Amino acid sequence: MKFDIWEVVGYDRDAAVALCRDGLNPLIAVLLAARGITDPARAHAFLKCDETCLHDPFALPDMDPAVRRIRRAVQDGEHVAVYGDYDVDGMTSSCLMADYLRREGLTCEIYIPGRFDEGYGMNTGAIDALHQQGVTLIVTVDCGITDCDEVAYAASLGIDVIITDHHECKQTLPEALAIVNPKRPESAYPNPALAGVGVAFKVVCALAGPEGTEQMLDRYGDLVAIGTIADVVSVLGENRFLVRRGLAVLNARRRPGLTSLLMEAGIENREIKSSDVGFGIAPRLNAAGRMGRTSLTVDLLMTEDPCRADLYAAELCNLNHQRKELVTEIYDQVLEMIHDRPDGNPVILHKRGWYQGVLGIVSSRLVDRYFLPCIMITVDENGVGRGSCRSLGYFNLYEALNDCADLLENYGGHEMAAGITIKEENIPEFRRRFNAFYHRKVSIPSVPRLILDFEVIKPRLLRLENVTALDELEPFGNGNQQPRLCMMGAFLNYMTPVGGGQHTRMRVTKCGESFDCIFFSAPMQTLSVRPGDIVDVAFELYINNFRGRRSVQFVVTDLRPHDPGKA
Repeated sequence: MKFDIWEVVGYDRDAAVALCRDGLNPLIAVLLAARGITDPARAHAFLKCDETCLHDPFALPDMDPAVRRIRRAVQDGEHVAVYGDYDVDGMTSSCLMADYLRREGLTCEIYIPGRFDEGYGMNTGAIDALHQQGVTLIVTVDCGITDCDEVAYAASLGIDVIITDHHECKQTLPEALAIVNPKRPESAYPNPALAGVGVAFKVVCALAGPEGTEQMLDRYGDLVAIGTIADVVSVLGENRFLVRRGLAVLNARRRPGLTSLLMEAGIENREIKSSDVGFGIAPRLNAAGRMGRTSLTVDLLMTEDPCRADLYAAELCNLNHQRKELVTEIYDQVLEMIHDRPDGNPVILHKRGWYQGVLGIVSSRLVDRYFLPCIMITVDENGVGRGSCRSLGYFNLYEALNDCADLLENYGGHEMAAGITIKEENIPEFRRRFNAFYHRKVSIPSVPRLILDFEVIKPRLLRLENVTALDELEPFGNGNQQPRLCMMGAFLNYMTPVGGGQHTRMRVTKCGESFDCIFFSAPMQTLSVRPGDIVDVAFELYINNFRGRRSVQFVVTDLRPHDPGKA
């Protein structure tokens, strides 16, 4: 059993019946009721998810001056730079903004700082280089909101800066010409959860005008969907529409680089869903930044040449393989360091020589394993540490970093993920202060807790036609999670190892209905059940298509012996 507690949300049966009578599929009706969507009108609006979800881009702070300045640059033929970030959100943002400006006739550079030699955000060396090229306007995407000194330096060289960002704001904002950020304290924009690419998209929509929105969706929807999913922002409301529409654009296979990447990843012959982006596309695009080759992802996304696209895609997949090896190596080191027994404090580790580009992934794995916030710091030869921080929904990481700001050289991010720069000698005190803040906010020790939408009492609810209908709930992601259910008291028919013993295939039966299951990363010998046992199974639902035969399959999240007295 992976989780100490299974928390079953459950649903109002009368509400589910009412939704079903109003025309909703029974499984969708039950799931929406479990998620608090019990009003039929609200349920239909959620499923419809159309253009009415879009908000006026000019409701974003400083959109008017940003649009005026960019239009002046177009009119005067200025030399412009788009300054981005090295993650997927930043790279998709950069490509979107630069492509739009180039189509408007501007000479436009894309500048993405090196993860290792420059770090996140603007820096004076980059500004100097852009100034020497004749750049008179910098438009940031997915960064810039904390770069007060750098914006002032650009102004001293006669360079205007427009910041488009979505990260949390500090008390003092840069003195930029415009700051377009839905998280500004005075912002009245209805959707504060835009990704960086979402903010960039709203800027080009404002530039194109209301009549151009449809064209912008068709041209850039795939980039918006990928960046939004990769940054794990909420996929409700406006973001839900942007991702849904973007996935349709992605499935039209219009961008050569993405078409080649889908083929290289082995997912070209099916409809691409949000999970394919999160687990197939985004990690490969991210590999370039993590391995110090950011330009490779930009080249892939911008190329119109299918042959070049094939080369870029193959190289990205090779980098992703190298990235996986590094993650495994560091993760194994960490487990040895803490002897697989954290002490109830957040996991804060540092070491010289760790590869910085993969520490965020290792941090996320540790969060999943221990249900604790995690900070991984690599220290360079000058005694400067750079850390990747990850948290969970119950603990606001950014607030904790604010509380320790005097010990940090720099930091930025949001409540679930952040990056820090810290001197090595400050790490022990930072660990003490961070732990103290954590325990002030979290009074009850956290335990691995699995949140489940509802218990399946009548297994016939999971017949093929109902599970197929779940596609109406796509896109899944933060705020609209893949449905996760449980079945209590099922008979375990058989178990067999697969994937060289790393995974377990099984079948369970209840009330005459049988379901094939796959439990990934769960070797059979580590499980506490055997064929013939009565078990509880927590799972996500998928359609398995084997040799033209479609059937419902459980992808198991957790498995335990059935205890009639246990919820």
